[in-house]
Amino acid sequence: MLFAGCSVPERFVNPLFEVFDGGDLILSSWRDIEKAESDLRVYFEDASRSADAVRALEDALRVVGSDARVETGELPDEDWKLAYRRHFKTELIGRRLATVPAWEADTAEIGEDRVRIVVDPGLAFGTGRHETTRACLEYIDEISADIGKGRSFLDMGCGSGILSIAAAKLGFADVEGFDVDQVAVDSALENAARNGVEVRYRRFALGRKPALAPERTYDLVAANILGPLLIRFADEICAYVRGRLVVSGILDDIYEDVLAAYASRGFREVSRKTIGEWTTGLLEKEGGR
Repeated sequence: MLFAGCSVPERFVNPLFEVFDGGDLILSSWRDIEKAESDLRVYFEDASRSADAVRALEDALRVVGSDARVETGELPDEDWKLAYRRHFKTELIGRRLATVPAWEADTAEIGEDRVRIVVDPGLAFGTGRHETTRACLEYIDEISADIGKGRSFLDMGCGSGILSIAAAKLGFADVEGFDVDQVAVDSALENAARNGVEVRYRRFALGRKPALAPERTYDLVAANILGPLLIRFADEICAYVRGRLVVSGILDDIYEDVLAAYASRGFREVSRKTIGEWTTGLLEKEGGR
């Protein structure tokens, strides 16, 4: 497997995903929490695609104002799909949760009082190590203790399914999720089965024209997607919420813009969590709970 890639400060990652246009080439990223920068890569199998991959990544870097240098390389075919495992270890999150890689399920020691979320994200987003995922999990932990069992939960942009699986394990009885990527949906279904919980997942994209009205609303909605998308699809996202909304995936410098978009639609901020450069907000619909 061949790749074109570079390393950039975390503040550039979301903007790069917004502007990257590689046709059928897909941009991916990861960050070792012990490092200051994130790694971005475009993978391809045909060497003739190398120039296209480099050009697409360089164009995106230029747009966001980064001077990072793009380099090319090769990964052994047997290693590249499993490379993410180096960056995913057992994590204790909040008061009651622990995220455990599937390959450590039988060996991880987390204590008797924690709820174990066993996940193999594969090529989907969501391990619990990223600041946005961690903040969402902390809120789900706190809210589940506050509102009691049996409430409904929707996971927008479910990725590996880690948020919805946590919700189901913490007492939400009616749990659903969706993602634009079928790979993510398949990963989430596998992880839900791995954890012995029932979550209904489907492939779905916000922003359809005309936007489809939701068939129902939910007591808690978690939208861990990019900040600009939270603003762009605010009307559609709000339509799903009966009570509380967790908005995440937001770089700190645009959080106030996201908050203003939802305040103008009848939501008030209950609290926020800032971890590193990322801010996650807990919002409540006026008259809802």
